[in-house]
Amino acid sequence: MKKIIYLITSILTMSYIAPAHAEWFEVTGSASVLTSKDAARANALEDAAYQAMLFSGADISRLKDLKIFLENDNKRYQFSGSEIRSIEVVKEKKKNDKIYITARIDIYPSANSCHIGQYKKTFMTSEITIDSPQQAVMGKVYHLGEDLSTIFSRQLDKESQSFVSVGTSHIRIDKRQPEVAKMIAEDHGAQYIFSGSITDLSATIEQNLLKKDTINRQFAIEVAVLDGKTGQTIYNNNYREVALWNFPKTSEVDTQSARFWTSAYGEMVLRVNRDIMLDLENQFACKMTLPQVVNINNNRITMDLGRIHGVKKGDKLDLWHTGSFIDQNGLPRNKVTKTSITLTVDRVYEQNADLVIDQPQLINSIQIGDVMHKNIAE
Repeated sequence: MKKIIYLITSILTMSYIAPAHAEWFEVTGSASVLTSKDAARANALEDAAYQAMLFSGADISRLKDLKIFLENDNKRYQFSGSEIRSIEVVKEKKKNDKIYITARIDIYPSANSCHIGQYKKTFMTSEITIDSPQQAVMGKVYHLGEDLSTIFSRQLDKESQSFVSVGTSHIRIDKRQPEVAKMIAEDHGAQYIFSGSITDLSATIEQNLLKKDTINRQFAIEVAVLDGKTGQTIYNNNYREVALWNFPKTSEVDTQSARFWTSAYGEMVLRVNRDIMLDLENQFACKMTLPQVVNINNNRITMDLGRIHGVKKGDKLDLWHTGSFIDQNGLPRNKVTKTSITLTVDRVYEQNADLVIDQPQLINSIQIGDVMHKNIAE
């Protein structure tokens, strides 16, 4: 039976001080020393800031804007125009090739962040592939892509502010087949499909006479996001990192084990994984979440979003009619048209909700497939 990956993020210390006009978080972040001590210090500071932002409800999509400033070896960092106002390094130590930094972080979460006003968007993760399986021979890590897909899906569920995962699919998504992507998205109830391809797992070996060889291994991945309604690719990005491979060249490495994911290489892959999630937050957090009408019964409408997406009783939504047409080039196009119809959430279930139409005389104007948008002003 295939083992299940359990990824546990260890927060070493988290203390919370709440004066009248500020929120201070004291957090310990950590990072392995990979390329240099300075890079590890910046990664540890970023880890501490990420934990504090996640705990406070601040907008984690803005974290990468601060990363360049954390590369400076300072004891105190001041920011303007950010939910993080300051970071003060309280304690710093190195142990077993890891750097631990305890920082005091001043945060003012904004009430206007997109992840607060919008419903969570549904993501389905397709199986991450390995472009060159021969590069997986060292360590026999042939299942790394499959296991990384599971971890990424679970990370969206546990840490993302804007997304909820509807699971993983073992069907490999081809960007050149949008119709197939649309069918898979509809089957899973996904607004977006995430796909990835590991493009480099090559290694360089530095041979040593008096000690064991040093192996540095690449990790490069190309990711894409497909729109579930159209099947078209709407986001592409590439990531590349390198880290020490501290396993024997001929050993078989279990990519579902804690031994792998707590190694220098596994930690690096997880950091890339988090960077991908933060980039998606930055890219999609403010995109409209469009729940769809899936059932009409008398004056009651059922939509395909519920409690896990952030739907609450009393929410007001505007209705948009959906349709399609053929353009002058003979290509099919989708269109949505805003109406004057509004609906109010009456009952909320785990993955769907019932609404009542505020203008009962217009009930016959609503069709299955119409979409709605949360009225933020309410």
